[in-house]
Amino acid sequence: MAKKDRTGNRKTREQRRRSQPFNLEYYLIVTDTEATERCFFTGLNKTISKELSNRLVIKVVETKTRTMIDKCLELTNYDAQYRIPWIVFDRDQVKGFDEIIEEAAGKGIQIGWSNPCFEIWLYAYFGSMPSIQDSWKCCSEFGRIYETKTGQKYSKSDENMYKKICKAGNEEKAIQIAEQKLEQCIRDGKTKPSEMCPCTTVHRLVGEIKEKYNDLEKR
Repeated sequence: MAKKDRTGNRKTREQRRRSQPFNLEYYLIVTDTEATERCFFTGLNKTISKELSNRLVIKVVETKTRTMIDKCLELTNYDAQYRIPWIVFDRDQVKGFDEIIEEAAGKGIQIGWSNPCFEIWLYAYFGSMPSIQDSWKCCSEFGRIYETKTGQKYSKSDENMYKKICKAGNEEKAIQIAEQKLEQCIRDGKTKPSEMCPCTTVHRLVGEIKEKYNDLEKR
């Protein structure tokens, strides 16, 4: 049962986290892919110093698209006062893309979606998010620019993907580009994620994690 505040009202998850003796940030990221997103966020996790690894945790879990929400809620309940739940997935060939996003948001889960695919977010590290509708073409085109920038073939299962992309690209600029694209879609009157292409919200998750990491380092 959730703890109550002095007025007898139940505290929110955020209030419970803030009341802890130390500030633990535990990101639970549930994705429906076997490689790309896992490798990316695992790589991001490796950049966190050992001194802060017990205060800023990133856990990536893979499951099937139709069970992402249930899995996320199940794992969040183990330590609900700490865990910050996200699902990360692409439009690609997913049926009910908009409905999944709406349901997750209604259950307090944050969503890092990409349209048409995760590679459109990776594109931003190299300075652009081109108008590509098909995921296969997006992956193929990104593979070419990735090889040009890094001198290596692009592999979805490369455990060092994040490190290579950050070295060859610009993460801060990528976040700015992605946010500008998202805002442009909204200004154009597009209300459904499936209509917003190219577009992503993964940058908000990455930006939030990096901001909290920088804050912890300063303490």
